[in-house]
Amino acid sequence: MKNISTIIISAGLLVFSFSACQKKTDCTANITCNDAQGKPMNGVEVRLFANVKTSTNTTKVADVKATGVTDKDGKVSFIFKLPAIFDVNASVGTASTTTIIKLEEGKTTEKTVEIK
Repeated sequence: MKNISTIIISAGLLVFSFSACQKKTDCTANITCNDAQGKPMNGVEVRLFANVKTSTNTTKVADVKATGVTDKDGKVSFIFKLPAIFDVNASVGTASTTTIIKLEEGKTTEKTVEIK
C-alpha cells in the first residue's frame, strides 16, 4: 500500500513540475483606433495580415491573418501563438490607415493608430 501511495505522489509531482515549466509564448496585439482629435473610434474594422512572396515572384497574403472590430473604447485585441510582423489596416467608411506591428514571444504589444 505504501508503494502505491509513493507512486501516485511521485506521478503527481512529475506532472506538476512539467506543467509549471511551460513557457507562455502567446503574442497579444492590442490596437486602439482614434480620430484626428484623439477620440476613440467605435466600429473600425482592423485587419492584421502579412504579404509574402511566392516562388513565382508574386505577392500574396499569408495564411496567418486576423480581422476584428473596435469596441466603444476604440480597442480590439488579437492573440497569436508565434511572434510575427503584421501589416495593420484600420478602416471605417472611406477613411483608413495602414501601419505595421511587431509581436514578440510571450509579450503584449500596444499600437495606437489615427484614422484619417
